[in-house]
Amino acid sequence: MTRFRILALFAVLTAIAAVFAACGGSDDSGGGSSGEDPQKVLENASLEGVKSGDFDLSLHVTSTGKEGGDVEVELGGPFEAGAKGEFPQAEISAEANGSANGEKLDFEGGLTLLTDRAFIENEGQAYEIDPTSYSALKSFIERSQQQEGDKSGDITACQKAAEGIKFSQFAEELTNEGDVDVDGTPTTKVAGNLDVSGSVDALIQLSEDPACSSQLEAAGPLPLNELEEAKGELSKAVKNAHVELFVGDDDIVRKMAVELAVQPPEAANETVELEMELTLSGVNEEQSFSEPSNAKPLEKFFKDTGIEPLSVLESAEEGLGGLLEGLGSSSPGASG
Repeated sequence: MTRFRILALFAVLTAIAAVFAACGGSDDSGGGSSGEDPQKVLENASLEGVKSGDFDLSLHVTSTGKEGGDVEVELGGPFEAGAKGEFPQAEISAEANGSANGEKLDFEGGLTLLTDRAFIENEGQAYEIDPTSYSALKSFIERSQQQEGDKSGDITACQKAAEGIKFSQFAEELTNEGDVDVDGTPTTKVAGNLDVSGSVDALIQLSEDPACSSQLEAAGPLPLNELEEAKGELSKAVKNAHVELFVGDDDIVRKMAVELAVQPPEAANETVELEMELTLSGVNEEQSFSEPSNAKPLEKFFKDTGIEPLSVLESAEEGLGGLLEGLGSSSPGASG
C-alpha cells in the first residue's frame, strides 16, 4: 500500500471521525465551559439543527520523497438547506494551488445552487445549468442513489447509522482547553489524539449498514473491504494525529481542526503531512445567493473544457466518485 493510499484512507477516517462526532445525539443540557469534563462536552456536541450558515474549509498537504508535493485547497461559502427532497441553495468558491508529482496545480472555480437552476464557474467564467436541465439532473442523481442501494434516497443514512457512536471511539487523551471565540461566537475548545484503530472499527461499523455503505462508496473509491486489513498498517504509519473541536453554548460545533503526519515503515525518508480546518459561522442566519454575471450556456462549458457530456453521464452511473473521475479523465491533458 503506497503512502498516498494510506493518507487517503486516513484522511477519510479523520473527516468521518470529526463529522460523526459532531453529528451525534444532542440534548438540552447546554454547551460546555472551561471547567467541564471534555468528554461531557463532546457527548452533546452536534451539527443537528443547522439549517444555514457560511463555511470555510482549508486543506494543506505536504509530502517529501520521490512523490513529493505541496498543495493548498480553499473551499467555502454560504449555504441553506432545502425542503425535503430538494437540493440546498449554496454559493461555493474553490481554489487549489501547488504542485504534486512534479506537476503544477492551479485551479479556481465555483458552484452556485439556486432553487431552480445552477451555475458552474471555471477560471473566472460562469456557465448556467438551466431550469429544465437542472430538474433532469436532480432526477438523475435521485435514480443513481437508488441504484446504489439507498432505496429511501435519504442522504442522512450515514448519520442515522452513526447514532450511538461516540467521539471516545475516535479520540483519546482529551483535554478541555478553555473558552475560545470563533467568529464572534463563544465556544469551548476540546482537543485530543485520534485513535487509529478505534476510527477504523467505527468506519467498519458504518459500512455494515447497507444504505450508509452505498453512500460512502458513492463518494469515492474507498476500499471498505480492505479497512480491517489496513488497520495495522495505518497504526504503524500515522505518527501524529491531533483533533480539535470548538463547541458553542448551543452544543453546535463551530470549528474543527485536524493535523496528521503519515510515514510508512518501509519509506522512512518519505512523509505526508496534512492540516485541515473547517469553520462554520452565521449559523441559522439568513443567507443571500446571487447569479454569476455573464454566464454562458452549459454546452459552452463542455466545448471550452473539452469534456465529453456522454462520458460524464456514463461515469455518473457509478456514483459521485465516478462522476468526478469522469470529469477529470475527460479533460484535455488528463492522464489515466
